[in-house]
Amino acid sequence: MNSCARSFNDLEFENKMPIKLSPNFSTEKAHAMQLRLSKQIIHEDTLPETINYVAGVDVAYTKGTSIGAVAVLDSASLSLVESQVVHLKTRFPYIPTLLSFREIPPAYSAIKKLHIQPDVFLVDGQGFAHPYRLGFATHLGLAIGRPTIGVAKSLLCGKVEPVGEGGWSPVMDGEEIIGAEVVTRPGTKPVYVSVGHRVSLKRAVEIVRSCARTHRIPEPTRRAHILASEEKRKLDKQVFDT
Repeated sequence: MNSCARSFNDLEFENKMPIKLSPNFSTEKAHAMQLRLSKQIIHEDTLPETINYVAGVDVAYTKGTSIGAVAVLDSASLSLVESQVVHLKTRFPYIPTLLSFREIPPAYSAIKKLHIQPDVFLVDGQGFAHPYRLGFATHLGLAIGRPTIGVAKSLLCGKVEPVGEGGWSPVMDGEEIIGAEVVTRPGTKPVYVSVGHRVSLKRAVEIVRSCARTHRIPEPTRRAHILASEEKRKLDKQVFDT
């Protein structure tokens, strides 16, 4: 198995995450950085034709602790082949439109621990479909230099248009397609798919659909959410027991 941890560049990661809470911090500076980084997003497919491993990423919080979780699944069977969970002190507050600054450190730390190298990461959050075009999935993709896809449960910005030829509804912001509304299971609410990094929107929709065989939420992000939630319950119980 290839080591995912050895292939990451921590210095490159720090260059993508320079905004920290300090006397010089401002949301205006952070938004300006998001717009700059969004120009680096690759909207073309760089992942292999045949995907062997697909990962899900999610983050949970409890009592000042951030819990990063990543679940790696075999793409054919959707069986779990590896998972990693980390705890970090939460160092960035919840600020609307700046969620990635809060969530990337624990997510990155969990991904670095992987022994299997996923072909693509499905992230529980927005990608390009973001007011500053840099949601959690896009920011994480740039930070790790890997293909990522944003899979959100709600629409953050834009307007959903009628269903097109691909069977999904484009999400438009003005004249720009920023994502897709996708019904993964008949009779369920849609999810909102957008490019993270190094993947086309068409391929992103295909991958999300292929990973949502029994639930509305694609299995990789569903499993990552379960991991993070279980770890949160354990930590909460430890605090309660003491």
